[in-house]
Formats: sequence, structure tokens, C-alpha cells
Amino acid sequence: KIYLATDPDREGEAISWHLAQLLGVDIDSESRVIFNEITKSAVQAGIKHPRAVDMNLVDAQQARRVLDRLVGYQISPFLWRKIKKGLSAGRVQSVATKLIVDRENEITAFVPQEYWTVEVDLEKSGAAFRAKLYGDEKGKCEPKDEQSAKRVADYAAGAAFAVDSVKKGEKKRNPAPPFITSTLQQDASRKLALPARRTMQIAQELYEGVEITGHGLVGLITYMRTDSLRVSAEAVAEVRSYIGGRFEAAYLPKSPRSYRAKKGAQDAHEAIRPTMVSLEPDQIKKDLSRDQYRLYKLIWERFVASQMTSQVLDTVAADISCRRAGESGYYMFRAAGSTVKFPGFTVLYEEGRDEKTDKGEEGAARLPELLDGDALRYLGVEKQQHFTQPPARFTEATLIKTLEENGIGRPSTYAPTITTIQQREYVIKEGKAFKPTALGVVTTELMVDHFPDIVSVDFTANMENDLDRVEEGERNWVEVIRAFYKGFSASMEKAEKEMEGVHLKVPDEETDEVCELCGRHMVIKSGRYGKFLACPGYPECKNTRSIVVDTGACCPKCGGRIVQKKSKNGNKYYGCEHNPTCDFMTWYEPTKEKCPVCGSALLRKNSWKRELVCSKEGCGYISVPEKKEGKAGG
Repeated sequence: KIYLATDPDREGEAISWHLAQLLGVDIDSESRVIFNEITKSAVQAGIKHPRAVDMNLVDAQQARRVLDRLVGYQISPFLWRKIKKGLSAGRVQSVATKLIVDRENEITAFVPQEYWTVEVDLEKSGAAFRAKLYGDEKGKCEPKDEQSAKRVADYAAGAAFAVDSVKKGEKKRNPAPPFITSTLQQDASRKLALPARRTMQIAQELYEGVEITGHGLVGLITYMRTDSLRVSAEAVAEVRSYIGGRFEAAYLPKSPRSYRAKKGAQDAHEAIRPTMVSLEPDQIKKDLSRDQYRLYKLIWERFVASQMTSQVLDTVAADISCRRAGESGYYMFRAAGSTVKFPGFTVLYEEGRDEKTDKGEEGAARLPELLDGDALRYLGVEKQQHFTQPPARFTEATLIKTLEENGIGRPSTYAPTITTIQQREYVIKEGKAFKPTALGVVTTELMVDHFPDIVSVDFTANMENDLDRVEEGERNWVEVIRAFYKGFSASMEKAEKEMEGVHLKVPDEETDEVCELCGRHMVIKSGRYGKFLACPGYPECKNTRSIVVDTGACCPKCGGRIVQKKSKNGNKYYGCEHNPTCDFMTWYEPTKEKCPVCGSALLRKNSWKRELVCSKEGCGYISVPEKKEGKAGG
């Protein structure tokens, strides 16, 4: 008998259908086997309960495939003719690019607003602490200029401070649910600096199985393409038993935790979890590659923590009056603090945060015991100028989060989408953040003008809902395609007429490099062998130059710049800008840090150990940061 045991998702179901056609297997026979983890018990259970091929899943996958090709195969050649060859468009990639372009437009249009903060240093019984201006007799206030801030600071310097009211409380922080595909990609990006594509590649390896000493080939995690938060009763029982044996009783909740997935999530699979909680990360570290270990540890800790008790914080907020004798006006300052009463799940795991978008726990400072009416000693005042900040550029983590929140694409599409928009050079990465290129801006503007539905967040999300309804058997896939194609075909025809004879020019990106022949600022051009610098004065000036990436470090031999280069095989290395006069080169990445012994640039020899070595031959200085103590239970 032939069993079809392809991946447990829409794509896997469609593959089973194709195999059934090729192998002459009756799709209505009980030949389709499902398991969410590659372990002996799961595979045996799947074989015991085969089912027929689910044609709703097959139709949903087929509809998605046809839809993507209608968009890609018709718009992409249009972009080749109107902008340049090699471009592409797609339901998800075009929306993702537009999100990045729109964010950059917001940043460019942002006008900073000035504001000031005023903070006082106070003391009670020898314990100093800081309080921040909160309001005055009229209510909440925030100085908008230096004059207003100075007025408050001058007033505070000659005033008396007393505790007006104290509010104490207890705050609980619950653990995050187990990973789904999108949250795994986000946290791996934040904590491990792994691109989404690499995260999925490693997760696939962990799912398919690794040779573990004493266990043989073991699938270490459940299926990694899922948006369900469901966990099997057996897995919950296993992890609760582990927590009860590994930690004190206070870390195990009285009843299991359950999590509700967002509306529209596919509940066919479990959340991403270790297949055997008993296989602790450090126990099997020697059998895993570095990245396999790091990702498995992240998944393992998140899952175990998801069934642990909450963190408990003791919080205190004190309103402090600032008054001058004989005057009716006053200012109010506020001091807030918190202490960890019980760590709960945080002994094992804390969710990563996005810079500038997620705020941590407020009031981390410890305050002295404050009571209503307490007189406080004034120590000093500080006024500080600030400006409002523009929205942050998208990182991989925040882009995936935004796509997921808006219902754009599915878990399996995020990694390839991010890879595609970078390969097409619609966006580039500056550090961790995405920035649109001139090509990305021009392409997005054309899409907005002629194919607004394709780059519309709402339209794309509604199309995803229609595909989900096909999967649930509520809609016919041909009807969904027909309804889409009617409007799309008209837009395509209209765009061809309006853009007839038009070719859009992508603006050249100007650099700070000056042409040594004519003095113009050189621009970046693309050729058959990659990007290069060219003089914008062509054809009068035909000067070109390879692009030099300055590392910011100085050559230990001659003092010139150390620049990034590429070998004939495309491997990255670093050398002196004065080559061939100076023969300095290294495979290690230069840093801007200086050697404390000789003053030469330090090189990053091993990124994951953060090991730095001196670039000067014969110096021998090596810097290895001290290891931080790990959290309990890791």
C-alpha cells in the first residue's frame, strides 16, 4: 500500500494529490497520512489513522498558485518594459515593498517637535531617588521650550518637596504563548540576528531530524509552518511534569495555560514546540550546529516558559508636591519604581523587544519607603531638551509583525518575500533596518498608479480570507479567481494604454565620492558585474570606479583606510586602500576599537564569541569578553 506523508499543510496536500495522480492512487482512499512531528510515536499514530486527500486544501493551494502567477506573469513583463529587466511583482512582495516605501516617506516628512523634561533629585533618610515633572495646579504639563523648563527648574530650587500621595500595587506579567511561524521569525531576528530565511532553514533541519547521541535520528521540533497556538494534551502534561521536577512548586500553575490564536488562524497543526521536553538544549548541544542549538534553545525555552507561572512585580508610584511658602501655585513630580516579587517564567525566558517600538517595564528604579506627608530633601534639578522622533524603519521582525497583523500572506510566505524584495533591489538593509532604493520607490509609485489593488493592504488581506474560505469548502476556487481576474484584466489593459511609449528612469543615487577628473559627485550605477561608481558627466567625463566600503579602521602598516573587498570567488575580505603599495589584508572584520597596547585597529576574529584581536603583526593582543551567567533552567 502507498501512503502519502507529505508536509501537513496546503502545499503538502497538493503534492500528495499530484503524487496520487502519477502513482495511480485513488484520492478517495485512506492513503493520506498526517503527523506534525517526526518521532516514532507520531509517525505510528499517523499510519494508524490515514484519511482521504482533502480536496479543499488542494483547491486552496491551487487557487493561490494560479493567483500569484496571474499577477506575477503579467505585471512583471510590464515592469521590464517600463522600468528595467529583472523586476517582479507579487501579491505579498509588492505590499511589503510599499510598506517600507510608505514608512520612509513618513520619516522624510516628519517634523521634529521640541519638548523638555525636568527631573529633581530628592532624598529621604539618606536614600536618594529621582522624580519627573508631571503637572501643575492646572493639570498635566510638559515644557515646550527652554524658557518654560528653566522657570520650573528655578522654582524647584527654592521650593519644599513633600509626598502628596503614594499608590502601591502588584502587577503580573504573563508568559508569551509558544511560537508560531511569524513569532519565531521575529524573536530569532531580535535575539539571534537570524534572517527569516535562515531561521526557517534551521527549523526545517530540526523538524526533519538530527542524530542525537543515545537516541538516534530525532525530529526535535514540531512542524514549523503554523499559525496555531494549540498544543496537544500529551505535550502539556509532559512539560508540566518537567516544570514540576525541575523548578520549585511555585513555578507550576495550578492548571495548564491555554492560548487563543488570532481570528483566521489555521488550526490543523500545533504551535512550534520541542517534541521531547526532556531533551534540554545543553544536554544535546554537542550534537547540534551552533545555529541549530541557538534556535532549538529559543524554541525550547519559549515553550517551557509558556506553561510556567506569571512574574509578579511590586509597584509603587508617588506624587510629590513642589511648593513655595505663601504662593498658591505649585508643581507636581512623580516617582515610580518596581521590584520583582517573584520571577515566575522570566527565570527561563523573556520575549524580545523591537527597538523604539516596544517599551519595557516602566519604573525600574527602587524607591525608599515613602509615606503620605513625608518631607523630602531637595538635592538638585536637571532640565533636558528632547525632540520627538520619527517612526522607526522596519526591521525583519517588525515587517513580519506588520504583515501578520494585517493578514498579508501566510507563515510560509514571509521569509521568501523578504528575500525577494532584497534580491530585486527594491530595498536594502542598513544595519537591521530596511530602506527603499530609488528603484523600489519608482516601482511602487508605478504600482500605486496603475495597480492600486495589488499594493492595497485591505485588498490583499481580503484575498487571503477568500483563499481561507476555499480551504474551508465555503467558496469555489475557480469563482475566486474569476472574480479577481475580471478587475485585474481591466487594470492591466488600461495600464498598457496609458503607459504606451513611456519608460521610467530610476534616479541615480548620488554619493559623497568626488570624481577626480571633473569634481562632480559620483553616482552609483548597475552593470552586468554588479554596482560601480560613475561620473554623472558622461559622455563628457567617462570616469568610473569600483565601490569602496570604508570600514572606518586604519591600516596598521601605513595608516591608510582599511576597505572591504571581494576575492575572485566572491568571498569578502579586508585590505589597505593603498594596495598594491601596501600589502595588508585580513579575513577578519575590522572594528573602530583601538588596541590598548599599540593603538592599532582591533579585528573581530570570532563574532559569536565577540573575540577581538589586534591587527598589527607581532602585537598579539586578544580581547575576550567575560561570559555572563545564564538564567536558571537553560
